[in-house]
Amino acid sequence: MGASSLREEEYELKDGDRMKPITGQTQTNPSESSTHTAGARIVLMGPPGAGKGSISERLADKFGMVHLSSGDILRAERSSGSELGETLKKYMDAGELVPDEIVIKIIIKSISSLDSSKGLLLDGFPRTVIQAKQLDDALAKAGLPIQAVLLLDAPEEVLLKRITGRRICPKCGRVYHIETMPPAKDNICDTCGTKLIHRDDDTEQVVRERINLYHKETEPVIEYYRKSGVKIIEVNADATIDEVVERAIEGIRQANLLEKEGRTSL
Repeated sequence: MGASSLREEEYELKDGDRMKPITGQTQTNPSESSTHTAGARIVLMGPPGAGKGSISERLADKFGMVHLSSGDILRAERSSGSELGETLKKYMDAGELVPDEIVIKIIIKSISSLDSSKGLLLDGFPRTVIQAKQLDDALAKAGLPIQAVLLLDAPEEVLLKRITGRRICPKCGRVYHIETMPPAKDNICDTCGTKLIHRDDDTEQVVRERINLYHKETEPVIEYYRKSGVKIIEVNADATIDEVVERAIEGIRQANLLEKEGRTSL
């Protein structure tokens, strides 16, 4: 039996952009109403530090897509008081990994409860081939198969630099970077004056372990989708947030996943 862990999504801080945490279920009005993703269902993948959460938010805003972050979905379900939430809470309170079948039930519940007619971005799941197969089976039964994988990647040293340089305010949650977005006063939050912290899992050793785990467990998921005929959209994420977003949009366009002025290219 596979299992999933809860972890905050990575934030990419570059050229003055301040990234905000994403809620579990987000749906926005497209910034360009004449162009959207024709209901495309996309899994966003990439190593720690690739900027998945930040890119998801920007794409969801541009195209009016539903953005589902698996970690946030699980946390929201845990506090909902539902039967699934109570089961989830038992595992989390015991410090145990959550079984895949429970995670998938919760994710399918979230997908089914929202209008994803303008597209769906699934962020943070699946992370293993077993998870991908179980998710595919569940989505197929719901008539909502995955159509593309948006794969963000960057050199390992770039990923390390992004994450190890991150500093967080424990009081208000604002995120900084010692090089690309430092606070005005060294190690002090601009917003509330609280001393910033360097999270234990943002150290180089831990980040390298997380990247190695990604290569071991998550990269095979990409090959699974490739062999399944799912479109793989590869994006070089070694750039500013604006540049990466533009590259992602162009990749989505080249994969024929855009619809404009009522005409579908799917």
